[in-house]
Amino acid sequence: MSKPALGRGLGVLLGGNPPLTQTSTTPAVPAAVATPAPDDRERVQRVPLNQVRPSALQPRKEFSEEALRELADSIREQGIVQPLIVRARGGVFELIAGERRWRAAQLLNLPEVPVIVREADDRAVLELALIENLQRENLNAIEEAVGYSQLAEQFNLTQEEIATKVGKSRAAVANATRLLKLPAPVQSFLRTGRISVGHAKVILGLTDEKNQQFAAERIVKDGLNVRQTEGLVTKLQARATRSPGDTAKTPAIVPVDANIGRLEEKLREKFGTKVQLKYAHGKGAVEISFYSDDELQRVLEILGVNAD
Repeated sequence: MSKPALGRGLGVLLGGNPPLTQTSTTPAVPAAVATPAPDDRERVQRVPLNQVRPSALQPRKEFSEEALRELADSIREQGIVQPLIVRARGGVFELIAGERRWRAAQLLNLPEVPVIVREADDRAVLELALIENLQRENLNAIEEAVGYSQLAEQFNLTQEEIATKVGKSRAAVANATRLLKLPAPVQSFLRTGRISVGHAKVILGLTDEKNQQFAAERIVKDGLNVRQTEGLVTKLQARATRSPGDTAKTPAIVPVDANIGRLEEKLREKFGTKVQLKYAHGKGAVEISFYSDDELQRVLEILGVNAD
């Protein structure tokens, strides 16, 4: 079965016209005679900028000031080429798509902006905002996770349903939402790119929030790669189970072969969990970690193993 395309697009999400099909044997009317009625949903309007508001459902919270200034420079020269997508809401227009253009227009103090007004419920707005940002790779890992969580909690969608809507695998959605289990300081490191998603997945192997935060701080301070972080987490786990009489030591970082590290990183991305590759002279083992029955089931599905 082929992977679905990313999202369903504006037309399907917001009520676009279905394709025409011919159901009778009567000859088709020539195109020159048949004049379709204009679709008001595609009509571009110009509205005052101060009547457009951002949406609380927008998953993206971080906007680069430098990127906005560059976009503003482009708009100053070329204008807003792609209209904003909005919906009427409480006497104003609420953004569905195009918040970056709206923010850049504010920098330029434009009096008005081009918009296309659509009808859309909250679920469609959130889906479309997620799809637009995922297509453009605009979301950081935490913003993406929050968006999936909103779809699950506000609209009772399963991870499988969310994955289908946004064109991701179920494993990708599950791995993303797990990041929200991290304490706020660690999530902040992830938002700002001080640690990677690979680092964060390894940190999730720790159950104590203080240890999770300690590991994240060590990653930032010492510039640890993912494999080194796994070594750190293993030692922190061992220290957590050590008897009170044992001497506590700061975990040491063990260097690893670069090729083994790259292979492990690929395996981690594949399975979305900690993977350890032990290799020596053509022999070794692959150890895949899981932390719940659901994660075990997901790993088995990736391997094509039926647990029944």
